[in-house]
Amino acid sequence: MSARDTARAIDALRRGWPIVLDLASGPLSLLPIETADARRLDAFDPEHVAPVLLSAGRAETLKLKNQRAAGGPDCPVLVERTPWLGFDAAVALVDPALDLKHPLQGPYYALPLADPNGARWALKLATLAGMLPGFFVLESGIGEVRLTPADIEAHEDAERLVIAARAKLPVAQAEHAELVAFRSPEMAGEHVALVIGTPDGGPPLVRLHSECLTGDVLGSLKCDCGPQLDAAIARIAEHGWGVLLYLRQEGRGIGLINKLRAYALQDQGFDTVDANTRLGFAIDSRNFRVAARMLKLLGQDAVRLLTNNPEKVAQLQAAGIAVVERVPHKLPPNPHNERYLATKRDRTGHAF
Repeated sequence: MSARDTARAIDALRRGWPIVLDLASGPLSLLPIETADARRLDAFDPEHVAPVLLSAGRAETLKLKNQRAAGGPDCPVLVERTPWLGFDAAVALVDPALDLKHPLQGPYYALPLADPNGARWALKLATLAGMLPGFFVLESGIGEVRLTPADIEAHEDAERLVIAARAKLPVAQAEHAELVAFRSPEMAGEHVALVIGTPDGGPPLVRLHSECLTGDVLGSLKCDCGPQLDAAIARIAEHGWGVLLYLRQEGRGIGLINKLRAYALQDQGFDTVDANTRLGFAIDSRNFRVAARMLKLLGQDAVRLLTNNPEKVAQLQAAGIAVVERVPHKLPPNPHNERYLATKRDRTGHAF
């Protein structure tokens, strides 16, 4: 088991190279549709027989999933290769941004999956790479990088996280603060914690804040991330002692590019939940076990959690952090994010 193999596989996928996922049922070669091209497809599949692997959410949008009544809601779908399913058609098949520009040809037919769980791991790898979940697949060993589902699990192992560096960092709303950086051997970026004030023997007031470039840096009005970040720092400082965890999980874990794709779908009328599932992702792909590990490394196993999200509470508690109180974190809406906040309340269980 090597998490290094997953990092190498992610790099290969982002470059449009095929990789091999070794499953219990045999090897599965994957060519990423988003980053490959027609020439690479011809080299990967000269016989033009490789079917297309899609997420269940995307296949349901395309009315493909219902062709297999046995397909569960989380079961990926394998689409049979046909004469009209070339590279350009496959790109339109996996990218919902093209739905209005390129009417699909078809008909398309769903095939049985030899290893549904293995297919789920393949799509999980696409999410880790920040790419659209869609592959041409062959039951072969084509690809220089090989990995197993256990390698993917190791890549997400929060226990591999360590403190890399720390230093005092006075910030605008909390002059007495320290920034602590965390990383693991496989991570491309670092998670950080802003430790504010002086421990007083009680549970710290803690905020889990997921990275949001558009909101935190550019002041986007489509979400409430920037104001939430500022207000959390102010509230922790006012409390006198606490920790803000800044988690590198942009776009609820799907990455910046896919988040912008979701924004484009929202401009077409879809809410945040439907935009994510239409892209083929989970409603929320974040992993808060890493936050639990960060708190443990900081010596904290009980917290007052500043959140409206019950899933954060559940994941922290499951990872061994006692949430002694959930502290609501509500901010006023603006005309651009009213629907976004209503969706969080009505469809993802946020308690404001």
